Parts: sequence; C-alpha cells; structure tokens
Amino acid sequence: MFPDLITIGNFTIHTYGLFTAIGLLAAFYMGLYFAKKEGIQEKHYENFFILTVLGGLIGARIAYVIEHKEDFNSILDIFAIWNGGIDWFGGFIGGLAVAITYIRMKKLPLLKMGDIAGVSIPLGHFFGRLGCTSAGCCYGKPVPPDSPFRDIAIIFPNNPHCLAPKGIPLYPTQPAEAIGNLTIFLILFFTYRKKLFDGQILGMYLIFYGIERFLLEFWRGVTPPLPYIGLTWNQIITLFMVFAGIFMILFLRSRSEKA
Repeated sequence: MFPDLITIGNFTIHTYGLFTAIGLLAAFYMGLYFAKKEGIQEKHYENFFILTVLGGLIGARIAYVIEHKEDFNSILDIFAIWNGGIDWFGGFIGGLAVAITYIRMKKLPLLKMGDIAGVSIPLGHFFGRLGCTSAGCCYGKPVPPDSPFRDIAIIFPNNPHCLAPKGIPLYPTQPAEAIGNLTIFLILFFTYRKKLFDGQILGMYLIFYGIERFLLEFWRGVTPPLPYIGLTWNQIITLFMVFAGIFMILFLRSRSEKA
C-alpha cells in the first residue's frame, strides 16, 4: 500500500490518482472498441463518455458529502474533491442520469449504449479499486484474531495520506472487489460477442456487480448498517440492481424471442 507514488519537493503524484486515470482510459478505449462494433459514431461515444464521467463525479461527490457531512467545515471543503471523498454509488446514479439524458437527446440506441457501458465500467472499476488499495479508502473491518482470513488481512502503514486505520489487520475488501470486477469484465467481454439481444450485457453487469458488492459490504468498515435493517444503503441499492438486472434479461429475452 503506497498512497504516494512519487514525491519531488512539494509535488506528489498519488497512486490513487494514477490508477483512476488508467481506469478511465481503459474504460474509454474498451467502450470505443464496442461502440464501433455497434455502429455508434465516435463523436457521439466520446461526448457520451465525457459527460457521463462528469455527471458521475458530481454525483459521487454529492453522495459522499451527504454521507459524511460531519467531515466538512465550510462550503469550500465541499468542492475540494482533490482532497479525496467520493461515493461510487453516487457516481453511478449521477453518471446514469447524465447518460440517459444524452442518449435521449441524440436519439442513440439505449440498450446498445447500455451494453457498451456494462462491459466498460467493471474494467475501469478494477483499476479504481487498485487505487483504493493504495490509498486505504473503502477499507474493511478489523479481522478477529481467530478468523481464517487473518493471513490475508491488510495492514496499512502510518502514512498521513492513508485513509484506513493504521497498524490493524483489516479485511482486504479493496483487492477482493478489484478481482471481482476484473472477473466480471472478462465474463462480459467474452459474452458480448455472442450476446442474444441488446441489453443482455448491461443486465448481467447489474446482477454480477450487485451480488458482489452486496456480499462485500458485510466486510467493509466504511458505511455503518442502518438501524433495525442491518443492511447498509449500498446493500439496498445493490438489491435493486440485481432485481433490475434479472427483470431486464427476462423481459428483453422474451421480447427478442417473440420478434
């Protein structure tokens, strides 16, 4: 875990930022590859990607501020995104809202664009979670001494730029999610070429990632569970993702068979 990649004087390149940039580039070019295969004009895809990322960043920051409002002392702190603090599900919702708006404005094929996003997101997210591992954000709960997971626990160093608790064995939630995202990407990548109907890839992504994140939330130490429910907000959202993905696949497959 190396939150600072390179430091020269007062200038520091943070590992998290580097992996985030790599993830965005990887997602962009993967999406471009499938956009060309789907017959989407490159300029439309580029605009779609840029606007979706911007919408995602805004949504991610708003969700983080709402969830961690005690960490902000002034209005300026809210806009200081370079100091860290974004929420993935907020980004997903913000990006989705912008993406749908742009698709409707330009009259692009909704389901094809959804499939392109579905195969691209987990690849970018894979690199993002590697960045989380380096920075210590999205860390896991402390591992009990008698747990069989003690041998694979992560102990973060005493670094001021590391967000996780220092010197405590924690569940390796970040690398676990990274591996899960890479696995999802590989499954969707090879399924894409043989997909039976438009929307299949997006539906599969919603199901796979929803299940993965729902289970990982039990190990994560960042978001506390809601009173009486015992589940986090993230788990509630992932349940909706899974049900939405199942409904999409069943409905769209039935429609394609009748066509």
